[in-house]
Amino acid sequence: MAKAKVFVFAPADPTGESHKMLEEHGCELLMGKANWDTPQGDSELEMAKMAEGCDALVGTSIRSTPITQKIMQSSKNLRIVAKYTIGVDDVDVDAATELGILVTHAPTESNWGGVAEGTITAMLTLLKKVRERDRHVKTTAGWRDMQLQGTYVGSRASDGYQGITLGIIGLGRIGSRVAKLMRPWGMRMLACDPYVPDSKFAEYGVRRVDLPTLLRESDVVTLHVVLTKETRHMISSAQLAMMKPTAILINTSRGFCVDEAALINALRNEKISGAALDVFENEPLAADSPLRKMGDRVLLSPHMVSSNLGSGLKPGVAWATRSLLSALRGEVPDNVYNKEVIAQWQSRFGGKSAL
Repeated sequence: MAKAKVFVFAPADPTGESHKMLEEHGCELLMGKANWDTPQGDSELEMAKMAEGCDALVGTSIRSTPITQKIMQSSKNLRIVAKYTIGVDDVDVDAATELGILVTHAPTESNWGGVAEGTITAMLTLLKKVRERDRHVKTTAGWRDMQLQGTYVGSRASDGYQGITLGIIGLGRIGSRVAKLMRPWGMRMLACDPYVPDSKFAEYGVRRVDLPTLLRESDVVTLHVVLTKETRHMISSAQLAMMKPTAILINTSRGFCVDEAALINALRNEKISGAALDVFENEPLAADSPLRKMGDRVLLSPHMVSSNLGSGLKPGVAWATRSLLSALRGEVPDNVYNKEVIAQWQSRFGGKSAL
C-alpha cells in the first residue's frame, strides 16, 4: 500500500517531533517553507502542485498564501486540512465543505485562556496608566502627578460606585473567560453574540445587548470573534462614532475585524480615548504605521497575546497531528470546524484507512 501523503504547508515544529510521528505512522511528508516567526507560503500555483495527490494538509497560519479551493482541488484524495492554530481564516472553509474535506483547528486552553488573560492585562495597563507611572518615576525628578491617576475598575460598596462597564463582543471561549475572570470585580458587563443562548449570558453574569447598545454604554470594548465575512471590519467609522470619547478598544481577535484606517482616524480626532491591539490588518505592522507614533494612547503587541510558557503553537501542533492521523485512519477527529461536512465525509472516507 502506498504511503499517505501529507503536505506540511506552513511548518511550525522546529523540534521535528510531529514530523517524526507522522513518518512513524507511515506518512510521506512534503514540506513547505519554514519561517518560525512569520510563515510565508509559496505561490498558490506552487502550493497546488505540492498538494497534488495528498491525503492531508497541515500547518500553522499562512495568510500570505491561503489554502484556497484551487489548492484543495489538487487532490481527489484530500481528507483533511488540519490547522495548528485556533483560527481558520486562512482556509477557504466553504470550499472545503463543498469538496467534502474536513477542516480542524486547535483551540487549546493554554492559548485561548492566554488571550483572555492578555486582554485583561492590556485593559488594566491602559486604565491604570502603568507605563506612564513607570516612565515618570524613571525619567523625571518628580513624584506624584495627578495626571497619572488611574481608573477604578470594579464596584465599591462603601460609596455606591458601580465601576466601569465592560463590553464583550463575542461570548465564546475567550469572551466568556474574560467575563469569568472579571466577574468578582463587580463591574457591569455587557455582551453581544447572536450565536450564544441566553443561558450562557446568565452563567457568566453579563447582560445581553445589541452591538450599538454595547458600543454606546461601554467604557472598554473588547473583541473576541473569529474572522468571517460578517465580522470583517465590524468595527469601522460608524461603530467607533458610537463609542464614548473616554472609551478604549481592545482587539486580540483578528486584525481585519477592525477597520485600521478608521481606528487611526478616531484616535487622532479623539473620538475614543485609546486602543490596545495585538493583531493588525497586515502583519508584521509596517514600520511607518501611524499606530507606532501614537504614544501611550495605544498599546501594541506583535500578535503574541497567547504566547506564554506552556502555550504557543506546541500544543496546537500536537492536537493537529492527532486530528490528521484520526482522519487518515478513517475516523472523525475531535475538533472539526466545519461540522456540516461530517456526514458527507464519512460516506467517502469513514472506516477507510490511508495508513
